[in-house]
Amino acid sequence: MADVWTRKGGDSAPSAEGRDQVPGPLVGRERESQALRTLLENHRLVTVAGEVGVGKSRLAAEAVAGVGARGSVERVLGVGEDRVGVEAVGDVGVRGAVERVLGVGKGRLASDAVAGVGAHGAGPRVMVVRWPGGGQDAGSGGAGPGAPASLTAAVLEAAGGIHGRRGASGAGALAERLRAADVLLLLDDVDPVHAECVGMVQTLLEFVPSLRVLVTSRRPLGLGGEAVLRLAPLSAEPADDDRAAPAVELFLERFLARAGAAFDPGDEELNSVADICRYVGGLPLAVELAAEQAARSSAGEVAARLEEHQCWLSAPDMAAPRHRSLRDAVAAAYVLCDRDERIVWARAGILAGDFDESTAAFVCAGGGLAPARVPACLTRLAAIGVLTPVRDPGGIREPRYRMAPAAHDFGGERLREAREFDVAAERRAIHFHRVAALAENLWSLGSQPEAVRLVLDEADGLRAMLEYAPRQPELAAAALESVLNLWFWWAVYGEADEGRRHLLRLLPMCRSDTLLIGRGLCLAAWLTPYGDPCGAGELLQHAWSAAVLAGDDATIGRIAHVQGVLALHGGDLERAAEQFQEAAGTIPPHAPGGLPPAVSLAALAVTQAERSPRAARRSARRALSQPGISGDAWACLVARYAQAFVDHSDGRTGRARQRAHRALAALDGRLPAPQGCAALRDLIADIDRGSRGGLPTVPEPRGCTAVALHAQVGSGIPG
Repeated sequence: MADVWTRKGGDSAPSAEGRDQVPGPLVGRERESQALRTLLENHRLVTVAGEVGVGKSRLAAEAVAGVGARGSVERVLGVGEDRVGVEAVGDVGVRGAVERVLGVGKGRLASDAVAGVGAHGAGPRVMVVRWPGGGQDAGSGGAGPGAPASLTAAVLEAAGGIHGRRGASGAGALAERLRAADVLLLLDDVDPVHAECVGMVQTLLEFVPSLRVLVTSRRPLGLGGEAVLRLAPLSAEPADDDRAAPAVELFLERFLARAGAAFDPGDEELNSVADICRYVGGLPLAVELAAEQAARSSAGEVAARLEEHQCWLSAPDMAAPRHRSLRDAVAAAYVLCDRDERIVWARAGILAGDFDESTAAFVCAGGGLAPARVPACLTRLAAIGVLTPVRDPGGIREPRYRMAPAAHDFGGERLREAREFDVAAERRAIHFHRVAALAENLWSLGSQPEAVRLVLDEADGLRAMLEYAPRQPELAAAALESVLNLWFWWAVYGEADEGRRHLLRLLPMCRSDTLLIGRGLCLAAWLTPYGDPCGAGELLQHAWSAAVLAGDDATIGRIAHVQGVLALHGGDLERAAEQFQEAAGTIPPHAPGGLPPAVSLAALAVTQAERSPRAARRSARRALSQPGISGDAWACLVARYAQAFVDHSDGRTGRARQRAHRALAALDGRLPAPQGCAALRDLIADIDRGSRGGLPTVPEPRGCTAVALHAQVGSGIPG
């Protein structure tokens, strides 16, 4: 796509001061720097691999500078054809005597580009060849792979600075020129000439025993004996020793260098800086560009913009052209991908958080791209750092990937440019509608741990789909059904606020004469009662009318349960007991999509405990004898809590403590704690203190429940 390289601001030529800038100190890379030096001492071929902007060139330059500081080194800057250039390593602060050494080439060599240290010593010589084409914009002539044999020609010209011989060509001639020298060859940013680099390096290592090669690339060369240092973004989380996170340290160092004044950030500024570093995923280039922007405005403003998007980051004064715009830096990787990889990259940009192969295959396929080709594209995109594997391939479970933040935003831009965003959003909605339905089926059929794990894995994708659905009215009904299928996540695992928010946005968009409306209103009321009892009561009135017209006994029974909760909260124990009794008798056994009758019986037992202990024990026993209770871990937990509560209220503290501990011990500690765990722990604390305690309390959700429904003639539901 030619328009990938369209300038969008921030990539103008640097000022004279910017061209002479010396990079600041290497921040947060102490361990990686030491690891790279160790690899260079023990291996002839070392590759620093990682995504765009992660700092591969900077780390390699630091390592080469370390070699120069320890011995006599000659740095030779080589240049080849018009598309090739080289940057010296002298800008990383090498100490020692300096001698200018000029390479050979065409017109792109500056007279002060090379710094040699101890050129008359006996140490190794360092030859640095940098390929600029893959990281620059279209105006620089770097929009694609390099010409055949262009890298070899560039290194030959650089080697001419050592031997001065000319006329020969090819890797064999290059090996002949380097054979007599002790050379460390740094090949920087070779992605546009990756295939040629593989063949050339293999030949050189075979015929030049004294040669060592250091390569920076988004993916390893794949040669035997290659030592690979994979460079990850800086951590955005603080270390255990109370030091700031490495990404935050980098931001502050670059900000101070740019602002040129003392900066004493307060808590608000530091929180904004931490947010910036998290939003950009700790990517060093993005952190530096954000620091440049913050020096012009404020950290709070930059954080607010980055929360929505980040490809706008730019800094015209950055010394390296490829680093002046985050969009152009990411585009350098995009332009080197083949057609299928570009399609998968763009379409996968609609997926939030982690996703697996099957999700990507469904969302990304179409338009000539078969689903079977998607996994291979994912693997290749992971190899160049666009995707990060979060679960290793090759296991029993599917591999999962996460897209780098900048690559994610860039993919979304390409998707919109191709006018495919709405289609991709629809396919995403279809997929995650199926995920929600599968989660509800797993929960209802007794596989509750698997249901929770599925929701945890797909939480980001489900949330993105539900957030976007109101923008496409045709997706509202499917999104509402997905929210209803995830009732257990909202009600049982403490996500009531989010579930209610989705419901109140989607309910007005759906026809009020559908089966979903009664269920949705009932669930919204269930997630609300303590925060807004009046609003919950109004929702229940609408829900009851819709459920009666639809003949939905399960929803009618669940409405009674919520009414019992409201009565219990208001202190009307008699009415609460009546409503829980009605709910237990109305909700059919094994009815999917909401709480089972066992939970209403457990609530009835708790309500009866003070006034009628015998009836309470009967209700608790009935709860534990309901059909399917052995496969419903949450209902079983609530029923065991009711038993323990009744025992404690009746003075049987030993039995109550035993029941409570047994119920807690049955939980899976690898999963979030379901509703009821806190009440069990409070009950144990009351028993240990010798106090009776009161009725269990539930945290009050925030917000109101006002919702406007479409009026339907004859529906009985006011608009």
